[in-house]
Amino acid sequence: MSIVADQGVKSQNTAYQPGTGAGLAFGITAYLVWGFFPIYFKALAAVPPLQVLSHRIVWSVLFVWILIVWRGKVTDIRTAFCNRKSLALLTVTALLIATNWLVFIIAVEHDQVIQSSLGYFITPFVSVLFGVLFLQERLRGMQLIALCLAAVGVLLLTVQQGQFPWTALILAVTFGSYGLLRKIVSVDSLTGLAVETVLLAPAALAYLIHVSYHGQSAFLSMGPQVNILLVSAGVATTIPLLLFASAARRLRLATIGFLQYITPTMHFLLAVLLYHEPFTRAHLGSFLFIWGGLCCYSYDAFRGMQAARRAS
Repeated sequence: MSIVADQGVKSQNTAYQPGTGAGLAFGITAYLVWGFFPIYFKALAAVPPLQVLSHRIVWSVLFVWILIVWRGKVTDIRTAFCNRKSLALLTVTALLIATNWLVFIIAVEHDQVIQSSLGYFITPFVSVLFGVLFLQERLRGMQLIALCLAAVGVLLLTVQQGQFPWTALILAVTFGSYGLLRKIVSVDSLTGLAVETVLLAPAALAYLIHVSYHGQSAFLSMGPQVNILLVSAGVATTIPLLLFASAARRLRLATIGFLQYITPTMHFLLAVLLYHEPFTRAHLGSFLFIWGGLCCYSYDAFRGMQAARRAS
């Protein structure tokens, strides 16, 4: 899936901001693009997941650096590499987002899109929990109810399915951890992505050279469609991130919070309606608890924004 929003964006307290219409268009488009990612990566199902990930990293480096030069942000990259704290944090976030991408690709290729949607549905709860554990944030009543409902949903699925939903939890924890650390490091989305992909690129490129040397490379050997999709992975990674960053500058944080459910909802619908993945009573019970928690979470966020607006 896609990358988390620029965590440095501040919430706006006014009811309407200039550019709100454009911000909604940017935000909805970004989440729709991310929502169609299962279709994109299903088309690459014949390619080993690690090769897909490596191509995504390598081509992202090229595309992101074109944008970096075009927007005159080379100095920001140099500053990030010279700052030891920023570089250390971005090294960790690079590993987290690479893990998230790889697990998502594996989930899609192995018909576990329902689990991936579950992972992104519970990511907000992981973020709230991390805020309590690491940022000393205090849980409000509705947030506590939301967390409990989500926990019951995961526990119910574990008991009835007889196995722990590892894919969903890994996606949620890696994405939530990524968001937590990107909130700490003081770089914008594009600069952070540029540094992260540069850090990952040597290993990714070395792996692609290795499989090519041993005649196992999918690139240039599986037809033009696969070649185009692999090369386009860099664009598919970067464009929705830029759209999201533009939306985040124009919209209230509460609005972004509601929009974030577009992507896992689309993943869920694609899994059930298009790919016909089994959706059992255990899944239904689990998702009902989690969706109930999301309703509580969203209501709390909306109420908080309303209170902040009145206070201002």
